[in-house]
Amino acid sequence: MSTKSLGRRGEDLAVEHLEQLGWRILDRNWRCSAGEADLIAHDPGDGSVVLVEVKYRTGTGYGFPLEAITRAKRMHLRAVCGAWLREHRESLPAGTRVRIDALGIVKAPGRRAEFTHVRRLS
Repeated sequence: MSTKSLGRRGEDLAVEHLEQLGWRILDRNWRCSAGEADLIAHDPGDGSVVLVEVKYRTGTGYGFPLEAITRAKRMHLRAVCGAWLREHRESLPAGTRVRIDALGIVKAPGRRAEFTHVRRLS
């Protein structure tokens, strides 16, 4: 399976997982000059708009998925989140909270997916 199709599979699993939690997906693979957001979602638990970085692996031989999120990647995600907010600010209610989360998924062949959700990725 190609890297692109693996990424797509991971994002599909992430969408299913978040929707089961009652989240609403606002954007998927949103692109701007700063880069790409895997998912932008609404968390009804606290009303936040959440940029979700999805990391998917079929095993842990190369480490756990969230270990791939470096300080540089976090800075990149902040820039993308800011660009999304600038583009969508008029459609958001005043006072909408925003955060960046990471969702790590390990799905070995023939096994159930395991999710690790880190809220407020710093």
